[in-house]
Amino acid sequence: MISPKQIYVMSAVAGINVATIYYNQPILNTIAQDLHVSALAVGNLPTFSQIGYGLGLFFVSPLGDKMDRKKLLLISHLLLALSLVGLSIVENLYALYALSLLTGLFAVSAQIVIPMAAAMSGKDKGRVVGSIFSGLLTGILLARTLSGYVTEWFGNWHGIFALSSVLVFACMVGIAKTLPNIEPHFSQSYGSLLASCVYQLKRFALLRANALLITVLFGVFCSFWTTLTFKLSLAPFNFNSDVIGLFGILAVAGALLAPYIGKVADKINPTFTKILSIAMIVVSIILMKVFEDSLAAFIIATLLLDIGFQAVQINNLAQIYTLDEKAHSRINTAYMSSMFLGGALGTAIGVYCWEHGGWALVSLQLLSLSVIALAIIFYSALDSKRTKTL
Repeated sequence: MISPKQIYVMSAVAGINVATIYYNQPILNTIAQDLHVSALAVGNLPTFSQIGYGLGLFFVSPLGDKMDRKKLLLISHLLLALSLVGLSIVENLYALYALSLLTGLFAVSAQIVIPMAAAMSGKDKGRVVGSIFSGLLTGILLARTLSGYVTEWFGNWHGIFALSSVLVFACMVGIAKTLPNIEPHFSQSYGSLLASCVYQLKRFALLRANALLITVLFGVFCSFWTTLTFKLSLAPFNFNSDVIGLFGILAVAGALLAPYIGKVADKINPTFTKILSIAMIVVSIILMKVFEDSLAAFIIATLLLDIGFQAVQINNLAQIYTLDEKAHSRINTAYMSSMFLGGALGTAIGVYCWEHGGWALVSLQLLSLSVIALAIIFYSALDSKRTKTL
């Protein structure tokens, strides 16, 4: 069984690792001004980070079923720390693109930890996965606050990446001292391992439905947080990066609910929970569209959107980790690769909409994707009911 100390370390590892691909979001304007490039050019940095994360999910995280996960975590942490050291030094935009890609690639440790925790948790998967995912989401959301403040304190956007490298090295110590060695279940070749990840989608209809749903919703999530930076930096708000980063603290309140959502996910109908959660997201987007000059509307909408997204995600994870205990890493890879592909696309689409239509086009895009997510849930529920009837 997993201990409270191990849950704490795994939550911290998940949060610190995944935060590394979000530090650039609230400081995009600062980077653009420093490098004398356009918002569109610097807006590609989050896209490269998320593409790297997607590649890491597909090519690195499945190794959790083939090799000792503790050893895999230590290797990926070392490579991540070195990538962050590079980001703390370089001044060239294309070097930033490359290092952002590598940072995303090795930050995938968060997705090695989650299936590892599920395998160690026994029957209490919803609660344990919810706790680890709470750490992951807290990392995503606090990354923006920490990044904004560190940039203001140091007067230089490089400082946040230097600090992050130190935190990643600290994670290596926690992993070495706390987490157990776990024997792998998969003994075939690396190529067979990757093919098996894709096969999991063919194997489980529930996995396909949940992967498609989270692809769309994480696109909404990433598009919102990327374009929010541009929106809040303009009139009537005119916020600096440190104030913009405070919105991450707002969303952490929602992230702290993740373990409780996990408990609920173990007990009630997940379809109903997902519909209710996406309804919250739709309401949040409508609030921001109708009251686009209201700070109070943006505060409330941020809370609703993040809580709604987290509820869907934890329900999805609690479901897919019951499919096959021996293929946790491969199932997680298939699911999370889809999710972060959606995040990369959502970020790119969001930046494009901002450049060509401002907040009006961004909010219309967010609303459209949310409606598509609702349609996926209804279709999946009807298809499942029809299959059971047959």
